[in-house]
Amino acid sequence: MNTNMNIDQVLAQLRAMSAQAGDRAEESPRSGGADFGALLKQSIDQVNEIQQEASAMRESFERGEGDMDLAQVMIAAQKSSLSFEAMVQVRNKLIEAYKDVMNMPI
Repeated sequence: MNTNMNIDQVLAQLRAMSAQAGDRAEESPRSGGADFGALLKQSIDQVNEIQQEASAMRESFERGEGDMDLAQVMIAAQKSSLSFEAMVQVRNKLIEAYKDVMNMPI
């Protein structure tokens, strides 16, 4: 039951971040690279923060410190893994798009 609530919370967070990204894209469509770069950096920083939190939770659980149960640690690890995989897929799509643009005839 607790796992379902945590999954729902993660989904709600993903939806909120998606809505936030959509709002930012609508605010300044002409500024181009600066906003995209800032958004990309913010996303990478968030993934890094999630990974550090999961690592800290894992280490704390291994030492027996705190009131964490195994389910919380595993959910944090899966959230970290999922966010990293999503970031890798975004990177792959960006590289693919760059290659497509570079191969366009002038």
